[in-house]
Amino acid sequence: MTMESRGGAPLVTHIYTADPSAHVFEGKLYVYPSHDLDHEMASNDNGDQYDMEDYHVLSLNEDLTQALDHGEALHLQDIPWAKKQLWAPDAAYKDGTYYLFFPARDYNDVFRIGVATGISPQGPFRAEPSYIPGSYSIDPAVFADEDGKFYVYFGGLWGGQLEKWQTGAFRPDAEGPSGDEPALGPRIAELSRDMLGFGEMPREIVIKGEDGEPIRAGDEERRYFEGPWVHKHEGRYYLSYSTGTTHKIVYAVGDNPYGPFTFKGTILKPVVGWTTHHSIVRYRDKWYLFYHDSSLSGGADNKRCVKMAELHYDADGSIRTVDPYPEKR
Repeated sequence: MTMESRGGAPLVTHIYTADPSAHVFEGKLYVYPSHDLDHEMASNDNGDQYDMEDYHVLSLNEDLTQALDHGEALHLQDIPWAKKQLWAPDAAYKDGTYYLFFPARDYNDVFRIGVATGISPQGPFRAEPSYIPGSYSIDPAVFADEDGKFYVYFGGLWGGQLEKWQTGAFRPDAEGPSGDEPALGPRIAELSRDMLGFGEMPREIVIKGEDGEPIRAGDEERRYFEGPWVHKHEGRYYLSYSTGTTHKIVYAVGDNPYGPFTFKGTILKPVVGWTTHHSIVRYRDKWYLFYHDSSLSGGADNKRCVKMAELHYDADGSIRTVDPYPEKR
């Protein structure tokens, strides 16, 4: 089956998967998704319906037509500091070790970011005894730059608690900026040499419009909500993310991993289900977008499925918008 004939089909259907982070390791394309549980849950803005307990690792065959589930790679019960909610993970490789980065609520119900290690890209992974010191919020995404430095991007609003960290300390009743104030941006930190912690204090990334002004919190078509991902194309850094309430994957471009980034446009139109989350990877000279929707479950927010599509750039470096359901529009 070719890519074109997939017709937006889920990579796997025997389990529910979401939040796919895709990487090429050892010449093979691996996907690190979260694993939605198959039960009925009521949705709310705090994200309680996303009560995932473990991670599975998927790999794709050479022509990307079949996906293999390598089974459970890490479970909540094997993470000493984590209480619940294993949300969107990511993976990285350095010096013979594979690293799985993941968010979870600690026993104070505060989201933190943890790391687990393994000797194979498919796992299993062994979690560190505590979360990364100074970490908070959700959606860690690790970017390996060409100079050998590794950066982690993270942060998500609402259930992801990013707005509760504006003072540098967790404030459970804190709210985000008002509509005409600059929107909160994702955080970035260079990772330590051993990949198990931050090598610096996290910084906030500024996302601007073409006019050079920071995007405002009320600009829900463009402002950052969650799910950061960074990739590099022809020497420039592409920061892509979910807009949350307007259900799009959009992107901004910059000349530095720390930004600032200038907003450019939409990568993925809204999908079935409330959340949208993605990754972008190059494999054999082609670019691919991995994303999820809730089509497999008939629209249940907490039961999603991972999909993929080829991604195309125009001559000026802009990314062509992907329509997940062209046959329906």
